[in-house]
Amino acid sequence: MTAWRNELKTVAAAWMFFTRLPLPARVRVEGADLRLAVTYFPLAGWLVGGVAALVWWLASRVFPPAVASGLSLLATLVATGALHEDGLADVCDGFGGGYTREKILAIMKDSRIGAFGVIGLVVGLGLKWQAVAALPAALVPALLVAGHALSRGAAATLMATLDYARPEGEPTKARALVMRLGGVRLAVVLAVALASLALLPVGLWWGALAVLLVRWVMARWFLNRLGGYTGDCIGATQQVAELAFYLSALAFV
Repeated sequence: MTAWRNELKTVAAAWMFFTRLPLPARVRVEGADLRLAVTYFPLAGWLVGGVAALVWWLASRVFPPAVASGLSLLATLVATGALHEDGLADVCDGFGGGYTREKILAIMKDSRIGAFGVIGLVVGLGLKWQAVAALPAALVPALLVAGHALSRGAAATLMATLDYARPEGEPTKARALVMRLGGVRLAVVLAVALASLALLPVGLWWGALAVLLVRWVMARWFLNRLGGYTGDCIGATQQVAELAFYLSALAFV
């Protein structure tokens, strides 16, 4: 019973760290729970994707597809506090303006957004908005849930193959989550993420390969330039993988 209770606390920690969605005030988590929270990163994707799908469905009853897509995207930004979009902007700024490992890490840690970050956000969010708007209406809710779950699963697996790139002792928000993901917890990440494919026609399962390709490319990029990952790298990978999933779905429908 204690093991189940501890695991539920880990789920709650993932909910609290990866989303801004409220939980009852009596729910308390500890540092150990937070460290394991990445196990349920894809589950947070199911939750955020569900919010996106619900908002899209309600909005589509009243508004044209482009507006419904935009409102759905806005809902995910509110639901996550733009956590992963912030990572995308930081990675664009860091890799766009830095030429050494140390400079890239320093730029990524700066909370101010630069030109590369703005460009990355405008292009990324704009493409996502238009891709979802162009998808067949009957498939959008399931694709939103699957896109959020699969992309988070792919991003989480960076922690299975890469080391944390920032120096030991340097305070960062992501350090509380740092662990070498493996064994049962890696299996849970993959199972929860891949389960979302059951929502889709088999012909759209190819989208998972697009997510996998993004994960492989970005992992190689981070390894070559930084020697590992940071929290921003995980957020950027999630954003790019999610976009790749929608674009691949658009190509196959």
